[in-house]
Amino acid sequence: MKHRLWLGILFSMLLICGCRGAYYSTMETFGVYKRDILKKKVLEARDDQKAASQQFTNALTHLKELYGYQGGNLEKTYNVLNRDYERSVERANAVHDRIKQMETVAGDLFTEWEKEIHQISSPTLQQGSRDKLRETRARYDDLHEALKRAERSMDPVLTQFHDQVLYLKHNLNAAAIGSLQGESANIQADITKLLADMNASIAEADRFIQNLH
Repeated sequence: MKHRLWLGILFSMLLICGCRGAYYSTMETFGVYKRDILKKKVLEARDDQKAASQQFTNALTHLKELYGYQGGNLEKTYNVLNRDYERSVERANAVHDRIKQMETVAGDLFTEWEKEIHQISSPTLQQGSRDKLRETRARYDDLHEALKRAERSMDPVLTQFHDQVLYLKHNLNAAAIGSLQGESANIQADITKLLADMNASIAEADRFIQNLH
């Protein structure tokens, strides 16, 4: 775990300073190449999607409990929802960052691959490598679109969630619940769609990993 954390910090630092070449060179001395790094980033993106999906599922459960409010400690209910919102934002930010890292490594891998194809003298082998690149890039594009679709769905949900949390904060009374219930169908539908998008992107990540040799 500490080893993975150190590698993640190293990658982020080198990414910020534009020294990815140094990072890749260092990793290659340990027998870890761009393809391996991309696979790791896809796995991490998938896992972050899973964590975000679970958090949004929890938020949906608590929102449904709020809409069915029958009395009790409304301030406690607000505190639970506010924590859900803050954790959802954290998970969403983690997904954003992880996708950016994956995009960077994928771009570097495909650029290197294209350059190295021209170094192959055999036309047959060169064509075989070019076909493999095209297939891998097509699978990556499918994965990337699935991840971005889920990513795009998060911000509108977070905006609605934030609206409801703030409204509840400003109106800690039963009448506020009645007002929020009018918006409940929209946010529940949007969260349900978001979860479906996340599940699709997670499945796409699994397929990509299985085919990345």
